[in-house]
Amino acid sequence: MQTPYASLVALSLAALLAPLAQAEPVARMANGMLVNASGMTLYTFDKDVAGSNKSMCNGPCITLWPAVPAAADAKPEGDYSIITRDDGSKQWAYKGKPLYTYTADKKAGDATGDNFKDVWHVVR
Repeated sequence: MQTPYASLVALSLAALLAPLAQAEPVARMANGMLVNASGMTLYTFDKDVAGSNKSMCNGPCITLWPAVPAAADAKPEGDYSIITRDDGSKQWAYKGKPLYTYTADKKAGDATGDNFKDVWHVVR
């Protein structure tokens, strides 16, 4: 028979170890490109200035090039930082440049937005 204390100890231990769990990285390199957790290619926009903490892609632009969202409790780490968009939402940035996906990319590994209008680029 299990004592009530055993359950309490197990729950306490789980609560103590939870912060040590490794959060899934916002991005990783695959086939020479930066991709998100789903394997979708990540892009930067030439009109964004590195380190400005501002995205120049808004309105119709953000519909075509969705921002890579950062959770409200996400923390910057290494080359990854977080900017606050004009609408108040959070977006991941890499080396100071906001990150985006492209709606025309339909499956992991697609990179159809590379060099789009000479201002969108796959992060390599």
